Amino acid sequence: MNSKIKAYDHFNTLGMSQLDLVLKVYDGAIASFKSAAELYKAGNSMKGYEQLDKSKRFITHLYTTLDPEKGGEIAEKLGKIYAFLLNQTNLAQSTKDLKIIDDNITVLSNIRDGWLYLKKQQKAEKPAVSVAQDSAMPNKFSTSA
Repeated sequence: MNSKIKAYDHFNTLGMSQLDLVLKVYDGAIASFKSAAELYKAGNSMKGYEQLDKSKRFITHLYTTLDPEKGGEIAEKLGKIYAFLLNQTNLAQSTKDLKIIDDNITVLSNIRDGWLYLKKQQKAEKPAVSVAQDSAMPNKFSTSA
């Protein structure tokens, strides 16, 4: 069953834009933090710890894919935030402090909202293409809504 989920997840990401992929990583990190909090509340420390490890992998991915040349000051600031989140997650793993986990969720959710806003801005700026406007497209297709 797990291999079927992984295969679906792989194919699900193939046609995604860069922004959609970034949002997906944020969603994964946030979901892992929420799961960890629930597991700690239920007294399952080992599984909670594992979920925090999973959230660290998501954040590490975000951190290591930053492009300082293209991102400039924003990439630098995001790098500092990701490093902070990783440190806080380590602290949460050792203390089982639910407030730290909630704070990490809040930080990631706020940044995710910024990426979502950027995606909406890009979508609004992109003009709809219709068959009449683009003669290179076959007549039976239209990308306008």
